[in-house]
Amino acid sequence: MLLSDYDYHLPKELIGQTPTMPRDHSRLLVVDKTKKEIEHKKFYNILDYLNEGDVLVRNSTKVIPARLIGKKESGAVMEVFLLKRLGLNKWECLVRRAKKLKLDQTIIFGDGQLNATLKEVKDDGNRILEFTFDGIFEEIIHELGQMPLPPYITEKLEDGDRYQTVYAEKGESVAAPTAGLHFTEELFEKIAQKGIEIVDVYLEVGLGTFRPVQTENVLEHKMHSETFEVPEKTAEVVNRAKAEGRRIVAVG
Repeated sequence: MLLSDYDYHLPKELIGQTPTMPRDHSRLLVVDKTKKEIEHKKFYNILDYLNEGDVLVRNSTKVIPARLIGKKESGAVMEVFLLKRLGLNKWECLVRRAKKLKLDQTIIFGDGQLNATLKEVKDDGNRILEFTFDGIFEEIIHELGQMPLPPYITEKLEDGDRYQTVYAEKGESVAAPTAGLHFTEELFEKIAQKGIEIVDVYLEVGLGTFRPVQTENVLEHKMHSETFEVPEKTAEVVNRAKAEGRRIVAVG
């Protein structure tokens, strides 16, 4: 399986830069494998392709504003991307222009309400930073941080909630489970009314979602690991549906 087998032309002007309102008015591409036909619909039409008895599984992870811009004591601007919490105050991070930051040097964010000191350089180039702060860490990064948009989105995101699903509940993902961004509360109500069960899992989406495949042989690409949780109720619903031969529909 070669990467070049998947090459195709994608004009930049066809990459949406601003979110559609309402959410479920985004475009939906439907592929009918049996008829070998492609249809162009609106996302709210997904209701037409879900059947009574189906189980809809969604990822209820929450995205954090993981991109932080700060300065060294020298005044040099540094960009930090939070990847994974390692402890109460320690995070594995991606640091832009990382070689300019030496061990035990500190980055200052905002007016000094958040500081990060380099404690370790990993073999893969990621950095371990120890944060010090006054207050609650989550509240501080929501004040100082930015949502980590994919590299193909160049327009500034005016409303951070638009990069969050309406059902986001908990977690520290650094990217959104993007297929879920198009659902609305009203659409979920209609799905439930049709007799479709809705259950949740929690998968913390990591940096790997942004990293391109760089090996020509796709099978040689090394996938990163991600933390997940499957609630007992979700496992029971899915297992029962599978035993009864009903469909499981996963929201990517």
